[in-house]
Amino acid sequence: MTFSLAILAVVLSYTWVIDPIAPGWVTSIPVALVLGLAIWHAARSGDWGVKPAAFLPALWKSAAFSAAAALGIYLAGSRLGTWRDRGDAWTSMVLLIPWGLGQQFALHTVFLREAQGTFRRPAGIVLAAALFAALHLPNPFLTAMTFAGALAWCWIYDRHPNLLPLALSHALLTLAILYAFDEAMTGHLRVGAAYLALR
Repeated sequence: MTFSLAILAVVLSYTWVIDPIAPGWVTSIPVALVLGLAIWHAARSGDWGVKPAAFLPALWKSAAFSAAAALGIYLAGSRLGTWRDRGDAWTSMVLLIPWGLGQQFALHTVFLREAQGTFRRPAGIVLAAALFAALHLPNPFLTAMTFAGALAWCWIYDRHPNLLPLALSHALLTLAILYAFDEAMTGHLRVGAAYLALR
C-alpha cells in the first residue's frame, strides 16, 4: 500500500495544512504529485486502466449506475426544492471530465489494486472506496457520496478495467449534484480545513 499511503499523505497534508495558508496556484503541486505517483505505480504494475476489451462492458455498467444514481439525485433535489438550472452544463463538463479522470486513475490503478494486493478482492473494493472517501473528510455529504460512488466504480473496474467510462460517470454525477443541491448541503464541495472554515 506504499503508493496509496503516499497519495493519502500528499492530499491530506495539502487539504489540512497547506491549503489554508497557500495561494491558489499551489493547488497544482499536489495534483502533479498525485498524478506522478499514480503514473509511477502504473508504470511498475502495467495497469494503466484502459484495457480496450473492457471498454464496452464498463460503459454499459457505468451508464446503468450513473442513470440510477442521477435519477436518485434528481428526485432528492426536487423533493428538497434545491434543484436549479445552472445554465453552464457543457462548460462544467469540460472541467469535470479531466478532474474525474485524474481521480478515477488514482482510485483504480493505485488504491484498488494495492488494496486488492493486500486483501481479498471484495475487501479490497471496500478498502479502496474507504480510502477515497477519507480524502473528502470532514465534509459528511462528500464523504458519503464518494464512498457510495467509489464502491460502484471499483466493483465495475474490478470486472472491466477501463476507467474512461468511470471518469465520465464521475463527471456526470458531480454535475447532477451541482444541479440538485445547494452549497449549504454540499459544503461548497470543500474538504479538509477549507470545509471547517465554512462552519
